[in-house]
This record gives sequence, C-alpha cells and structure tokens, in this order.
Amino acid sequence: MKDPNNTRNTAPRRGSPLWIYFVVVILLGVAACGTAFAGLTGADLDALARQPVFWILGCFIVFGELRPIITPGSTENNGATTSTTFAFAALLYAGLPVAATLQVVAVITAGIFRGRTPHRIAFNAAQYTLSLAAAQLVLALAGDMATPTRLWVPDGGDLPLIALAGTVYFCANDTLVGSAIALHERVPLLKALRWDLAYQVLVHLALLGLAPLMVVAMDRSAVFVPLIVLPFIAVYLNASVSVRREHQALHDVLTGLPNRKLLTVRTEEALAEASGADKRPGRFGRAGARARRGAAAAAAEPEHRRAGLFLLDLDRFKEVNDTLGHATGDRLLQLVAHRLTHSVRPGDLVARLGGDEFAVLLPTVRDEAAAREVAARLRAALGEPVRLDGMSFDLEGSVGIALFPDHAQDFELLLQRADVAMYNAKEGRTGVEVYSPGKDRNSPDRLSVLGDLRRAIDRSELELFYQPKISLRDDQLVGMEALLRWRHPDKGLLEPEAFLSIAEQTYLMRSITHYVVEAALAQTAAWWREDLAVQVAVNASGRDLLDTGLTETIEEGLLSRGLPAAALQLEITERILMNEPAYASETVRALAELGIPLSLDDFGTGYSSLVRLKRLPVEEIKIDSSFVRRLTGSSDDAVIVRSIVDLVRTLGLRSVAEGVEDPQTARTLREMGCDAAQGWHFGRPMDAATATDWLRRRMERAPEPAA
Repeated sequence: MKDPNNTRNTAPRRGSPLWIYFVVVILLGVAACGTAFAGLTGADLDALARQPVFWILGCFIVFGELRPIITPGSTENNGATTSTTFAFAALLYAGLPVAATLQVVAVITAGIFRGRTPHRIAFNAAQYTLSLAAAQLVLALAGDMATPTRLWVPDGGDLPLIALAGTVYFCANDTLVGSAIALHERVPLLKALRWDLAYQVLVHLALLGLAPLMVVAMDRSAVFVPLIVLPFIAVYLNASVSVRREHQALHDVLTGLPNRKLLTVRTEEALAEASGADKRPGRFGRAGARARRGAAAAAAEPEHRRAGLFLLDLDRFKEVNDTLGHATGDRLLQLVAHRLTHSVRPGDLVARLGGDEFAVLLPTVRDEAAAREVAARLRAALGEPVRLDGMSFDLEGSVGIALFPDHAQDFELLLQRADVAMYNAKEGRTGVEVYSPGKDRNSPDRLSVLGDLRRAIDRSELELFYQPKISLRDDQLVGMEALLRWRHPDKGLLEPEAFLSIAEQTYLMRSITHYVVEAALAQTAAWWREDLAVQVAVNASGRDLLDTGLTETIEEGLLSRGLPAAALQLEITERILMNEPAYASETVRALAELGIPLSLDDFGTGYSSLVRLKRLPVEEIKIDSSFVRRLTGSSDDAVIVRSIVDLVRTLGLRSVAEGVEDPQTARTLREMGCDAAQGWHFGRPMDAATATDWLRRRMERAPEPAA
C-alpha cells in the first residue's frame, strides 16, 4: 500500500471524488472551528493568555508534530505523534477551542517545516479539528463541558466517559484518513481501514490513555507537566535505538544502501502491489502502508502491473583496489552508491548485494523500453569520469533486467533471471540486457535443481573429491585435481555435469567457487602439515573469471593457512579464454602475478591461435579427454595429440593428458613425449579421507632421492 504522504506533492484533480472529499472535510473543519470559537468570552481569552500551562502544552504539541516517535518500519509520515496525548488532554481540561487552536498551530508549523502543500496542511488541520469536535460532543452530552475559565479535572468515575470520548476521537480520525486513502488508492473503504488497524489501535490506546494523567498534572502545577514528558523521552530514546538497530540489520554498512534482506522485503511488497494482491503490510511494510496522521493530496496515478529488478555489476573494479588500495575502492563504492541513488526515479530502490554488485528495484515500470531507459541512465551516471587520489578513471557497469510478471513471479526467480541477463550483458559486452528465455538454458527441471543447489550450499552438501596426476616419465605424483561432487539427499552423489552448468549462469557460482577454493586450501594445508606436500588444482568457470574478488579470496586463503602460492593450481578451460579474452586475461594476469600456477584445461576444443597461446601466463596444458580416449583407435586423433605434445614442449610448458583409462594409452602417450596424465588407470576420484590414505601409502613406498 502506498503511503499517501510519500506520493507526489500535488493537489487532486479538480472535480475528482478525492478533490470533492478534501473540500468537504476542510469546510466542515472550518465550520467546527467557527462554532467552537463563537462560544468563547473575553474572560476565556484572558484566562487562556494568563495560564502558563497552556503555553507549555502548546510547545509540547508542536514538538510532538515535528518529532513523531519513529518505530521500526515507520517513517515521519506515519510514526506515532505525542501531540495526540497533549491535544486530547487540552480538550479534557479546557475544551475544544483550546485543543483545536493548539493542534492547528502545530499542524501548520509542521507542514511549513516539512514543505507540505497548503491543501495537505488544511486537510490535516480539518481532520484533527473534526476528530476533537466529535470527542467534545461526547463529553458535552454527558454534561462535562470544559472552558478556559471552568477547567475540568476528571476523577476515577469519569474514566469510562473519557474512554468513550477517546474511542470516538480515534474512529473519527481513522475514518477521515481511511476515506481519503480509499479514494486515492481506489479501494473499498473497509479494505483501507483494515490496513495497519491493529498497530494504530495499540498506538492510540497508549497515547490517549496518558491524557487524563496529563490533566491531573496540569491542574496541580505547571511544574509537573515536564515530568509527564519524561516517559515520552524514554520512549523516544528506545525507539531511536530500535530504529538504528533495524537500519543496521537492513542496510549495507559501507554505502548505507539497503541490503539483500530489505531488497527482498521491498520486492515482495512491490510484486504484491503490482499483482493487485490484498496483503496486510508486514513488519517492514508499515512505511509503505497508509499514514494515519494525515491524508495526502496527491492525484491518483494510473495502475501499473509491471515491476522490474536490475542487477548491476561494475566492470574491472578490481583494478582500482589493486592500484589504489581497498580504502580508495571503498570510497569509489560509496560514490557509485550516490550516483545510482540520484539516477533512479522517486520510489525506486537501490541496494548493494555485496562486493561491486548492486540491485535496483523498480516497483512500477511501464514496459521493457522504460526499463532500458532507466538502465541506460544508470550506466550514463556511472560513466562520468571519477577522480580519486589524484587519478582520473572511467567506470562501466553491466546491467541485467528482469520484469514481473513477464519473466518471473517471485523475488528469487526474478533475481536469478536478472543475474542471467547481467551475465549475458558482460559476456556480450552490450552493457544492458533484458532477460531472454532463448539465452537461458534453465528449464523448469533445471530451476528445481537450482533451488536444491541453493539449499545444498547452506547445508554443506557439496564435497570435494581428489584425482591424482602422475608423471609418465618416472611415475611420480605431480598433483591432485579437486573435483566437485554433490551428495544430494534424494539423488545420491551427483557429478558437476548435473548442476554446474546451471550454477554458472547465476549468482550461486560465486558462492560455489569460494567454497571450492576454501575447501581445497583447507585440505591442502592438512596434507602439508602431515608432510604430504602436494599441489591441488581447482577448476575455474567463465563466471569465476568475471569475479573480481577471486584473486583476493585465493590470496587471503593462502596467507591464513601459511601455504605458498605453488600449493594451489587453477585450471581454466581454453574455450573460456577464447570467448572472453578481455575479461579473462585481466583475472588470469592477476592470478599469475600472485604466483598461482595456471593450467589450460580441455586444450584442443577452443581453436586457440598460436599467438594467443603464447601470450597466456600458463605453465601446463591439459589435452582434452575426447582426443585421448580415441588415441589408440584413431590415427587422426593420434596425430592431433602428438602435434599438441610437440607444440607444448616447444613452448616450454608441461603437457598433461586427461581420461587415461588403460595401460596401452599411457604407454602411447609416454612414447609421444607427454609429460603427465590422469584418469582411472592411475586412480579414480577419491573423497578426502580415501585420498589421504592413498597419499600416505604412496609416500611410504616412494624411493629416497639420490644423494
């Protein structure tokens, strides 16, 4: 539900039902004020001017309007205002003219201070005046009619009457505001009244219940009035602490932007509104619910049925961190956050998901073209030259767009498809891409696997197996390759082909890669502590090479475990480097500079040119198993393998054959001059415990080095 006080500050269209309603309420409020003031005498006015308690009360009412009690999920427009307590106390103690005057002055003061338009100030003043007048009518019918010269101090027997007057005040105020919102939102009145009703009842029960105590304090001495304010101060402080804690839980510490948790809540609210669902605002949705304290005068906007979610990732952000340091990188992220928030439309939400990845929520968007316009504006804002620490450089970002209900029906799927689009934008260097089913290999069955995989990461169902690489010259161990497996609770042990192709197109790939790196480094460190010094290789996908934090993750993992860079090897497929030379080469170069040995996997399938191969900072070439398995039965494959081995030797690199399953293939490769091999002939993939036992046995029988 929209908060009317947060909509555009424009008047209702003249002649519309909302405009007519505003005019009627304002005229009735003026009439109520005129009737109340008509009964005042000169003595009443003189008493009003001479009583200091009324001046003190007026200050509290104005302050209460200016500084509402903002609780988690509320804003200045719908927070609880202590002016309700003081205005109702003035009504009980001195009658309607005093209460209405003080309340109207407070509303006008707060309206001017917050820049509200005259029609909104007039409506809010009339709304409160009519509510107070309704409560005054209840008191008058019971014979308790207070004036400035005939003050009324209730006793215990008057509490039922005060409770009835307070109930009438709340019902009148609630109905006046609810009617305005119902007309603005074009929903039934009862539906508008139900929104946030329990919260408002609780708040007004507390605020109105304190009014009789305020009256007793005022009657005894004006000095006692500030003492009554002390509980309000405590509530203000506690509410501020709660709001601050909620803000910390829902916002990014570095940029102050909403985090993933708040993005999830806001997106679900936007999807519910776009689909027309009748949902009561949740804990964080009260700010998006209606304002009980005053209706807006915004014109009703046309109904939108689409919502959009963008995923934006900065290109080459790691260069800034590496060149200027993380402190400068943090300042740059803050600058990016500022530019993004000032480039979106009012009502749109910019969030930071982590690292250099941001999300933008468009609660309403006309169509794909409008979404592209917003995305283009975001990229243009990022493209403005940046100058930090005496250096000037340009920023670029890739944006993926997914629309509701065109591309997805819920937040998780919408985010996943925006992520697919963003990855396509990076891959194609287009800058902006809208989700296209034709570019998404995720079928419904594969999406089901994706949901299971997301839970598998949280439940630690992923596991690394290890397969040895053996030297063909002397049968010595060259290293162990870490191979990912998924122990699915229903489907058993799954190999990477069953799930990695899905993960590579989503944000989950980053989490999986970080898990693989951490697990591989932990196992390597455990082996090195047992004097089982062996190099462990892990595979990197195309998406990993677009992750600017990969190098940092590896570097921190090595340092924390005291391992040298040579303890870990990164295997990169040839096809990725050929398809993504610009992005991949930057990450590859950073890894090489760190000292991480690099291996070019699946060689022979990517049509590498000799010039490109010569430029790649790799030390090992792995011959694809599709050639190796047919080595002994196909003369063409034998020629290909021999040519690759000769080429690799010429370049001064190590050649490794994959998929060696029999002694004859191993012997042929040795005769060709291939350096090393791996496959079932030398050892099948083993879990960590089995691999550890295998290494111990092999190390025990290894010959002593020659003196």
